[in-house]
Amino acid sequence: MGSLPTSVDDRVEYPTARRDDSVVDDYHGVMVPDPYRWLEDPDSVETKEFVEKQMKLTDCVLKTCETREKLCEKLTELYDFPKYETPFRAGDKYFYFHNSGLQPQRVLYIQDNVEGEAEVLLDPNTLSEDGTVALNGCAVSEEADYLAYGITCSGSDWVTIKVMQIKSKNVEPDTLSWVKFSSISWTHDSKGFFYSRYPAPLNGEKLDAGTETQASLQHELYYHFLGTDQSQDILCWSDPDNPKHTRSASVTEDGKYVLLYTFENCDPVNKMYYCDISMLPEGLQGYKGRKELLPFVKLVDTFDACYDYVANDDTIFTFLTNKDAPRYKLVRVDVNDPTCWTEVVREDERDVLKSAVAVNRNQIIVNYLSDVKNVLQLRDLETGSFLQQLPLDIGTVYDISARRKDSTVFIGFTSFLIPGIIYECNLEAEAPEMKILREIVVPGFDKAAFEVRQVFYPSKDGTKIPMFIVGRKGISLDSSHPCLLYGYGGFNISITPSFTVSRIVIAKHLDVVFCIANIRGGGEYGEEWHRGGALSRKQKCFDDFISAAEYLVSVGYTQPRKLCIEGGSNGGLLIGACINQRPHLFGCALAHVGVMDMLRFHKFTIGHAWTSEFGCSDKEEEFHWLIKYSPLHNVRKPWEKGGGCDELRQYPSTMLLTADHDDRVVPLHSLKLLATMQYVLCSSVDQTNPIIGRIERNAGHGAGKPTKKLIDESADKYSYMAKMVGASWID
Repeated sequence: MGSLPTSVDDRVEYPTARRDDSVVDDYHGVMVPDPYRWLEDPDSVETKEFVEKQMKLTDCVLKTCETREKLCEKLTELYDFPKYETPFRAGDKYFYFHNSGLQPQRVLYIQDNVEGEAEVLLDPNTLSEDGTVALNGCAVSEEADYLAYGITCSGSDWVTIKVMQIKSKNVEPDTLSWVKFSSISWTHDSKGFFYSRYPAPLNGEKLDAGTETQASLQHELYYHFLGTDQSQDILCWSDPDNPKHTRSASVTEDGKYVLLYTFENCDPVNKMYYCDISMLPEGLQGYKGRKELLPFVKLVDTFDACYDYVANDDTIFTFLTNKDAPRYKLVRVDVNDPTCWTEVVREDERDVLKSAVAVNRNQIIVNYLSDVKNVLQLRDLETGSFLQQLPLDIGTVYDISARRKDSTVFIGFTSFLIPGIIYECNLEAEAPEMKILREIVVPGFDKAAFEVRQVFYPSKDGTKIPMFIVGRKGISLDSSHPCLLYGYGGFNISITPSFTVSRIVIAKHLDVVFCIANIRGGGEYGEEWHRGGALSRKQKCFDDFISAAEYLVSVGYTQPRKLCIEGGSNGGLLIGACINQRPHLFGCALAHVGVMDMLRFHKFTIGHAWTSEFGCSDKEEEFHWLIKYSPLHNVRKPWEKGGGCDELRQYPSTMLLTADHDDRVVPLHSLKLLATMQYVLCSSVDQTNPIIGRIERNAGHGAGKPTKKLIDESADKYSYMAKMVGASWID
């Protein structure tokens, strides 16, 4: 086991952070101190000094991790393979993303047909020297004349939309700023596109997008005409009375309608409005210079269910919905008679209907999740009747790319041991088959050297929870393995099998058994599974995860001192809560960009949208849910509680990871928890396991991170894990 003395001769000392005991909040009569409130200001000199000292401390610790250089070398070697994404069509062209190996960012290519020669259309690696400028969303116009694309800097959620003329590859002057959480959807005349944005900051406000913490409010829908300044864009929809709502728009495949989705928070529910843009007397051009919003018709005006467009035949629309169907179904409605909804594909008794894509004129491919593995079916669009099942290995369908007018569909597939396969399926063939268009090959990776198991273990309340276990062939049950347990458990998000270079490297060279626990709060079994780990039931997520750890120990996969737990974002909260509740059960913890201050999260950037998942401390009942598990407010000295052997009667070795441009879960969460843990725990001789923070510069919540940063982060966190759980390098 690794350890880090706090002050011995020339050994590293934990930096001292000022405590301001005068900051105390009154929550419904309960006084709660917040001595590190000053860390909420990312621009203060004091905060910057705190970050610098923590980075120096972390660097000193990482220099003692013997496997760091070997991990970096092996990760770089294994990352260097060509990566392809699923092609998509526009006009008569094909487009796809590709990374040749170690390029910082993926590159967009164009070709005349899938077998033809491809040429670079847009290479974001030319936009910055360090690879921190990334693409964030793109859309090709109907006839493939123009590409609208979003670029983001340093991992921030803020996006700037630019436009390229595809034939000439000339970048147009059009520049759209202050875009966030937006789709891009062209009208079929290729004159412009719909997008969503926030108001520009007022004079005097900070313009360093990505490091600010103020709440994001007043999301609005706009339409941009090509060749015009953003100031001339049409405001299509705004709702000042509901400043926390977000919205997006999409033009239907026939080009006749634009659909407006409005979201109240992160719940899988939305309002659904539509506007027949083909019937506007003067077209969208007629709204230029006017303050009148588009004449949207309210098809669904309540937040009682999710409605996601699948297809339409003139006024008859097909939607994917969870209305009275927690595992989702397909429904149809004629918008001329919105009172009559009919079922097309009813809710399955067990499996979750994740998506549906219209293809080959009157067919749909439906994608089910069955015990955390995808199953594809071909059905009739009009009747919903089953036509055939498309053959797949056990794993994840990460993309289905098709247009309704095309007979060919492209399907992206991956699993723990399959880096990626892109299938091409011609549905007009007499016997449609899944033809491999591209198979991603990783040199030096031998699939046969590993194995995958799926188990169902009991949680604290007896609920059976699925868990994948991945390791080198012939995993023994003698408690000898270092083990990495990963979880998320929130926001209706399902964690399905996928190939990750870093996990393969640590399994092969550190003998790590890697596990994913599909705990409640996710979407693995539909909305009931999600709700089973949300709001007042959030503790169920932690119970499920702790039970996964207990299972791995009891069966003999590992032992507490060799067990590392990891999670990010909502999963970072999971890690923070679990080390507070059961510190003796883990040897190491890696918490990425976690929501750690559960009493104040709703005050920063988009945090207000998460109250549907967690609750809000402004409400008395919900405050009492949150204060019980908030990582920041539940750090305790475990040696004062007793229990566990001497070596485990302390917090596990912990690394809190965050980034300076994370404007989703702002860094203050990790910084405040880091200061608190070091103050409460590390001043004692009983806490010899190190508690450190890894603070990445010019990075955000995770999206768009360049390859080199991904490799460096993996080398840092897993070499730290290796030292702390006693994992030895195997060539």
